[in-house]
Amino acid sequence: MSGNYLGNRVVTQIGLVVRDIERTSQAYAEFFGVEKPQWFWTDAADVARTEYRGERSEARAKLAFFDMGSLQLELIEPDEHPSTWRESLDKNGEGFHHIAFVVDGMKEKIELLGNNGFPLLQKGEYTGGRYAYLDTFKDLKVIVELLENDR
Repeated sequence: MSGNYLGNRVVTQIGLVVRDIERTSQAYAEFFGVEKPQWFWTDAADVARTEYRGERSEARAKLAFFDMGSLQLELIEPDEHPSTWRESLDKNGEGFHHIAFVVDGMKEKIELLGNNGFPLLQKGEYTGGRYAYLDTFKDLKVIVELLENDR
């Protein structure tokens, strides 16, 4: 393995999976002395075009974001449908899920990483861009999320 696969070494976001986004976001707001953000649902599958392990998934999640300077904290409460969020919550319980990086050329990055032993776990669209989770856990001990924003 040589070079920087992502073209970026700046961690943009840390993601946590939770069972109760209201309670957890309130706890973070109180801990940091900030306003509690409103959570929202990810887009429905027909808009998000969510795929999990190569198959279409109806998976959705409640999300809440805390902007912490140069880093964003994302809280994720998954629904019951198959997803990397649901799998992580069921297997490992609440807590750490991913670190995220903003990239250019999402398709190329997914292919490059896949060819180097980091297969795609889940991908989807959001208003203004797209995301992909790569199975980097064996080597990096964490899932890596790629974020590509429309220009």
